[in-house]
Amino acid sequence: MKLLSALLLIALSLLATGQGEDIARELKAFPPAGEGMNRFVITLPEQSDEDLLKVQLLVGKTLKLDAHNRYFFGGKLEKETIPGWGYERYVLKSLGPMAGTLMAVDPNDPKVDRFITLGGEPQFHRYNSRLPLMVYVPDGVEVRYRIWRGDDKVIPAPKG
Repeated sequence: MKLLSALLLIALSLLATGQGEDIARELKAFPPAGEGMNRFVITLPEQSDEDLLKVQLLVGKTLKLDAHNRYFFGGKLEKETIPGWGYERYVLKSLGPMAGTLMAVDPNDPKVDRFITLGGEPQFHRYNSRLPLMVYVPDGVEVRYRIWRGDDKVIPAPKG
């Protein structure tokens, strides 16, 4: 229900800007989330030079943990192509176990809220304001993203 309300608000705001019809048409290509899954829709604003931008997806959970150790979840965000459409979506089938460093911490230190993400290399994706970035994850898993900006100045490497 919350997801439906959020999608409705997105659609209404896009209709007001004139992009809504295009986005609504594109969303038809993406199947709804299955049982026990959630679908996240990331619509990116149009930029002057989108080739200089990348989107980093951060998938994980917020947990109360110590502030000193490093943690991560197992799991893999897989890219799938929607049959008949050719569009891509990203699916996390299950969130693996959490692992981390084992530094000794004072047991009296308070636990803090920390967003713990999937382990491994950061995932960067093409910035494309014309298509939504679709991410499907199990219930209870959060999706966040960060925009990375490149410099248009290209520096030649020296020969060595």
